[in-house]
Amino acid sequence: MANIVNEDDLGADVHWNLGDLFSGMDDPRIEASLVSSQARAAKMEADFKGKINVSGLTAATLGAALREYEDIQQEAAKPGTYASLLFATATGDAARGAFMQKMRERGSQMALPLLFFDLELAAIPDAVIDPLLDTPEITPYKHYIGTVRAAQPHMLSETEERLMEELANTGARAFDRLFDETTGTATFEVDGEKLSQAQVIARTMSTDRETRRAASEAFSAGLEKHSRIVTFIFNTLMEDQNVQDRLRKFPTPQASRHLANELSEETVSLVVDTVVRNYPVVARYYDVKREILGLDTLTHYDRYAPLFETEETVSYPEAQKIVLNAFGDFSPEMRRRASEFFDKNWIDAPATQGKNGGAFCSYVTPDTHPYVLMNYLGRMKDVMTLAHELGHGVHASLSRSQSLLNFHGTLPLAELASTFGEMLVFEQVTKQASLKDKLALYAEKIEGAIATISRQTALYRFELAVHTHRRTKGELTTEEFGHYWQQEIQSMFGDSVVLGEEHRLWWSYIGHFVGTPFYVYAYSFGELLVLSLFQQSKKEGPAFAERYLGMLEAGGSLTPQELISKVGITLNDAKFWQGGFDVLSQMVSDFEALWREYQSS
Repeated sequence: MANIVNEDDLGADVHWNLGDLFSGMDDPRIEASLVSSQARAAKMEADFKGKINVSGLTAATLGAALREYEDIQQEAAKPGTYASLLFATATGDAARGAFMQKMRERGSQMALPLLFFDLELAAIPDAVIDPLLDTPEITPYKHYIGTVRAAQPHMLSETEERLMEELANTGARAFDRLFDETTGTATFEVDGEKLSQAQVIARTMSTDRETRRAASEAFSAGLEKHSRIVTFIFNTLMEDQNVQDRLRKFPTPQASRHLANELSEETVSLVVDTVVRNYPVVARYYDVKREILGLDTLTHYDRYAPLFETEETVSYPEAQKIVLNAFGDFSPEMRRRASEFFDKNWIDAPATQGKNGGAFCSYVTPDTHPYVLMNYLGRMKDVMTLAHELGHGVHASLSRSQSLLNFHGTLPLAELASTFGEMLVFEQVTKQASLKDKLALYAEKIEGAIATISRQTALYRFELAVHTHRRTKGELTTEEFGHYWQQEIQSMFGDSVVLGEEHRLWWSYIGHFVGTPFYVYAYSFGELLVLSLFQQSKKEGPAFAERYLGMLEAGGSLTPQELISKVGITLNDAKFWQGGFDVLSQMVSDFEALWREYQSS
């Protein structure tokens, strides 16, 4: 297992260097970039508007327009990304919040003259554009063109699109920011000590049950303070999406996400149904955990209780070593890419008050580099999170070989690289672990897989339920949100875990529901893909690593099916998805066997 240390080295001084973007909010390059992008956008409108959706369109004209559009978007993205990264580490800083809002507003101003382009591109008759797709000028953009044209039935007129963009900053984006500020600055009091969200959640994972119970109670009490405003935010944003969907002719709340992910409802339902059908695997694991912990009843605050008595702290330098070694054993190139994040200060590591909870990787743009945000607290769970985000980071780094319009893959495949990174670390740390440590590591990994596959599916079903309620019955009360929450999460656990009444508020801190509705099923996709792919990688060895990195390097230049076919997978294969759960079920069997061995030792 990891070399466990007693020192309190949790990366307190590890902060990202955003100077690779700009030197500060007052950097004159920000205004220069905005002014330049605005001028180029206006010129592009003057040069190309009315010349894309025409019968005489040539590859030279369309290619020139695509390259200019891409270049403008790339430069215009940097001030906004810089502002959001600044805000992420200090959501209570009024100046940073105002700066981010200003960048959003300036970004909208820049976007308005360019709205014509996708509208005209989508409207070109097939007979005109099809002969151009295989020309040298257009072939690199073939996938992008396909995604734009697939969205054509849901596009509005240019006037309407301009209005939607201008209103977004005082509409949905404003409520998204309000949610971030409300939850990011929230404090949770335990025995007179005020904790951040990340800190209080960490205490719900203590080895001491009373500590877990007190932290859970404090977390719920803290959420209760903001429940009225968060309930209002959720209701408002769900109705905002309802209006958007009605105007854009999306038949269901989730349909726009499926389109963005380039997945059919049938494929998503296949995966979700597979997960729900395998919920008994979740109950099976937690029944064993309850036995190991010696509890009559396992509650919501016992779910993530560590096994055994030792509270282990993994220093940040040791976490770095673990992750890099695991990545390096799989692929030297993967290690090299991940090392850059540490060597060049692309990570913000410590858990601090006012910082966004959780973790993320911002891809930024292909001509710069990605950044990772962590809330590192020294748990093995945090080591796995670091591996997860650096999996994203390696994906982003490799994808920089693509141009901007082919840079980002869809969300479900974006989660593949991150969960694969976790599996690499899990394999390494279990190799040298003692029986006792191996039990703990298996518990961590299984619980992580359950949280990523089963829980995220339950979250997706919760979203479906509350959006449906909002559209058919009107606004939800806080209690009604809690009802659907308890219903879906309890369904996942069966009778293996008892969810207390205070758990009814735990939907209210999840940012994905606010910022990216229906994002969550992407995690289920990614983890199930990885569980099967990891077994494949063990059989094929170095040849698989080369093909895997090649898939990541393709970024978003191909459809999900085209990308995943690089490693021999078909997305609509029910046996493949069940195969992922079969791997998880075997891990639970291995865990049960380790527990029996431990009992007899």
